[in-house]
Amino acid sequence: MLTTDGASKESWAHFGHDADIGVRGSGPTKAEAFRQAAFALTAVVTDPAGVRTIDAVPVFCQAPSDEFLLVEWLNALIYEMAVRAMVFGDFSIDIDEGSLRATAFGEAVDIARHEPAVEIKGATLTALKVSHDADGWHAQCVVDV
Repeated sequence: MLTTDGASKESWAHFGHDADIGVRGSGPTKAEAFRQAAFALTAVVTDPAGVRTIDAVPVFCQAPSDEFLLVEWLNALIYEMAVRAMVFGDFSIDIDEGSLRATAFGEAVDIARHEPAVEIKGATLTALKVSHDADGWHAQCVVDV
């Protein structure tokens, strides 16, 4: 799990779910929680720290709720990873009233260096939750691998 130091509680994690895997992000803002969930998504495939952020890919999605926006966001990243044969190592995200505008930064997959573990098929509604509490924002769902 990646955690930053200091007062903010930004982190990503995986959680088990039968044959699939859960991704979870936390942060002081909703956008940061979504960013951390994206790191967790990348980490299903490869170590995000080993991804060079040399190419920028714009991403836009909309949804009627935060939960569906998380699924749309992760599925947009999965789509971009598949069609561009890329992995992503950082993300810039702005969320405003059901719309997400982002830039995903990454590079083409290098099989020898990235050693991709699995191919992610899609983000699901299983264990889907976006919430806010005293510790900040949390965003999670299960991805189909």
